[in-house]
Amino acid sequence: MDDLLRATARAEERHFWFRGFRWFVRPLIHRALADKHRVRVLDCGCGTGANLRLFAPYGTPYGFDLSPVGLQIGLERGRPGLVRASAAAVPFESGAFDLVASFDVLYALEDRHEGAAVAEMYRVTRPGGYALVNVAAMPALRGDHSILSHERRRYTRMMLSQLMESAGFRVVWISYTNAALFLPMLAVRLFHRARGFSSEADATAEIEVPSPTVNALLSALLRLESLWLRVGVSPFGSSLLCLARKPEGEAAR
Repeated sequence: MDDLLRATARAEERHFWFRGFRWFVRPLIHRALADKHRVRVLDCGCGTGANLRLFAPYGTPYGFDLSPVGLQIGLERGRPGLVRASAAAVPFESGAFDLVASFDVLYALEDRHEGAAVAEMYRVTRPGGYALVNVAAMPALRGDHSILSHERRRYTRMMLSQLMESAGFRVVWISYTNAALFLPMLAVRLFHRARGFSSEADATAEIEVPSPTVNALLSALLRLESLWLRVGVSPFGSSLLCLARKPEGEAAR
C-alpha cells in the first residue's frame, strides 16, 4: 500500500483518473453540504490528504490514515488535520461530522474490518448527515492495479448498497463511474490475468501519467461522463460511487 501512496502522490494532480474522480465527486459533495454552514467533514483513509481540499470550501476537513507514509507525504505538502488511525476504530466522537467520506479504502479491508469501518462511519455521522463512498467495481476488472492496491474485492451496485444499508444508511444516489474507459480497461485487465499479475513494485506503472495527448483525451472523456452523471447513472464502470444519508433522529448503533 505504501507503493500505491507514493505513486498516487506523483500522479494525483495530473493523471486522468484522478481528474475524473474529482469531477465525479464534487457535485455530490455540493449536494450534501451546499445548504449547511460551518460543516465538519471526515475523510476515512485519506492517504496523502489531497482530497481534503475538495471539502475545504464548505467547512473544516479532517482526515486519518493508517499509513505513516501517506501521512508524511501529506504533512510535507502542508496539509493540516491529519492523524493516524484505523478505519475500523475511528478516533472521533459520535455524530461529529456532516459528511464522512471513504475513497478507495473499503475494497482493501479484511472482511471482518469492512463492516466495522462502515459502522464507524455511521457512528460519527450526525443524524441527517451523509456518507460518500468510492470503491473498485466489477470483479471482471481485476488486474495489476488490484495487486498495487491490495484489493480484496470489487463491488457490484447491489453489494455496496447492501453494505451501506446494513449499517443504517439510506442510499441516495449510486452509480458506476469511468464507464467511458470500460472497454479498453477490460481488455487490459483480461491481458493481465492471462499473463499473470505483476509484482507490487512493477504494478506502479498502472498509475503513471500517460503522454500529454493520451492524458488529455482520456481526461476529456471522463469530463463528459461527469456531466452525464449529473442527470443519469451508468450501468457499468471500473469504480462505484455512492452517496448515502443517515436518517434524521437516529443515533449511533
